[in-house]
Amino acid sequence: MNGYSMKQVGNSHSSRNATIEVIGEGTAAAPADRAIVVLGAVTEGADLRPIQAENANIITAVIGSLLRLGIPRDKLQTQEYRVDTMYDFVDGKQIFRGYQVTNLLQVTVDQVDQTGTVVDTAVSSGANHVSSIRLTTARPDIYEHQALSLAVRDAAQRALTIANTIGVVLANVPLEVQQLPLSGGPVPMFKAAAFADSAVTPIEPGALSVKASVRAVYAIL
Repeated sequence: MNGYSMKQVGNSHSSRNATIEVIGEGTAAAPADRAIVVLGAVTEGADLRPIQAENANIITAVIGSLLRLGIPRDKLQTQEYRVDTMYDFVDGKQIFRGYQVTNLLQVTVDQVDQTGTVVDTAVSSGANHVSSIRLTTARPDIYEHQALSLAVRDAAQRALTIANTIGVVLANVPLEVQQLPLSGGPVPMFKAAAFADSAVTPIEPGALSVKASVRAVYAIL
């Protein structure tokens, strides 16, 4: 989202009432030093109670294995628990097939290089559903501030470039600076589908891009 506009304030044609409006953008690189893993158990059957018990046993085993792995209990949180009724449609008729119980845990992994081991340990303990692995940073505020500072500087440079090009002088301090909302977050979502039997599931953290955008209005002197 790049661009600028010039506005005339009031009815006067004097350049003293004119402004230049620009959009500034900034990007800061952040280490992916935390992983948010959502995994758990999905069980199905014609009778609800047995599959609820089966599901509970799986989740209990998964929690126990993660605690033994060294994941603190406060890093484990129920993310979703759901009971769904399943139907088949035969010749236009709805036929009851059974129930599906979904129980998902959110696991916060502060040692990101341990993410693959966490997933494999959970799967070995009975987890049969890995919803997502989201890589993020433990201190997003630091990098958000860096990106915002870069965006403000970018806006100032854009305004100065425009002013120099058209031969006018700008005020040093903008009349208005507004942070613009960004759609989505700085972290991509990765879907996990299959797991190796003889090796730790590879998770490559890489680096994250934290972005910020501002709108700035400068007065023409």
